[in-house]
Order: sequence, then C-alpha cells, then structure tokens
Amino acid sequence: MIFAAAPALPLDEAGKYVAGAYGVFVVLILVYVAIMAARLQRMERELTSLVELAERRLGRPDQGSEER
Repeated sequence: MIFAAAPALPLDEAGKYVAGAYGVFVVLILVYVAIMAARLQRMERELTSLVELAERRLGRPDQGSEER
C-alpha cells in the first residue's frame, strides 16, 4: 500500500523517464537483432562448409557453386 500513497510525477518530469525507457527498449531490441544476425551468418558458413565436406567425401563435384 506504500505505492498508493506515493504522489505521481508531474507530466513534464515523467516524459523524460518514458522517453528514456523507450530508448533503452529500442537499443535492447537492436542488440538482440544484431546478435541473431551474427549467429545466423555463422550457422550458414558452418552449413556451407559441412555441405562441401560431405560432397568431397562422396566424391561429387561442387554443384552448389553453379546455382549461385
């Protein structure tokens, strides 16, 4: 019940905190997207190398380079 007794911030002061909270949220989303993009690129490189290794072991020529 302590929260009910606390006075609310005036709108001119509260706006700064709301803008700051939105700014922090946007930055966190951008960092998350950047981390996911880096992971995706790494997984694609590993998958490509695994495909090339499998083709070499099977004695097949690289067919993936013709499609690109």
